[in-house]
Amino acid sequence: MGFYSQMILPRLLDWSLSDSTLGKYRHELLTNVTGEVLEIGFGSGLNLAFYPPDIYKITTVDKNPGMNAFAKKRIANSNIQVEQLTHSSENLPISDNTFDSVVSTFTLCSIANVEQALQEIYRVLKVGGRFFFLEHGLSDKSNVQVWQHRLTPIQKVVGDGCHLDRNIQELVEKQFNAVELQQFTPENMSDIISHLYKGIATKN
Repeated sequence: MGFYSQMILPRLLDWSLSDSTLGKYRHELLTNVTGEVLEIGFGSGLNLAFYPPDIYKITTVDKNPGMNAFAKKRIANSNIQVEQLTHSSENLPISDNTFDSVVSTFTLCSIANVEQALQEIYRVLKVGGRFFFLEHGLSDKSNVQVWQHRLTPIQKVVGDGCHLDRNIQELVEKQFNAVELQQFTPENMSDIISHLYKGIATKN
């Protein structure tokens, strides 16, 4: 990984994803997280402040060591013990049926083989375990989709692989049969980059 990915990108993502509106959606999503927790794409640790008080430990996966380093201050200020793995989400070094909850926020957009990553998420969840996700992706408006497809090649360069035009609902439902999901764009945010998918998928 180059200087941009390890030094510049973590700061850009931390700044852009620290928005208080997004914090509200993080809180709504994570309030129901229980048990043994795995977070995919831990990033700069923005979710730490929103986990329920009875969560005392989480395991995290992020392939970017620059992100892990940037998260250290939030980890130090949290009551949650964090076990960090610098690893790809497509091939998790974790046994089957390990976690009660898996969390992903603003991560599925940038995983190269996202379908394989979702298969891994399903694999490491216990039966009855839940996948909590808050992601941006393909708009439900055809005129916006045109621009998302046009701009994604540029976004992949600037955002280190980030796609604007992934259909998160379709991707999750390919792997999980039981999915509860909302699609929306927050007020005063661009539908091109901020069409959100917030949901919970259960492993039957």
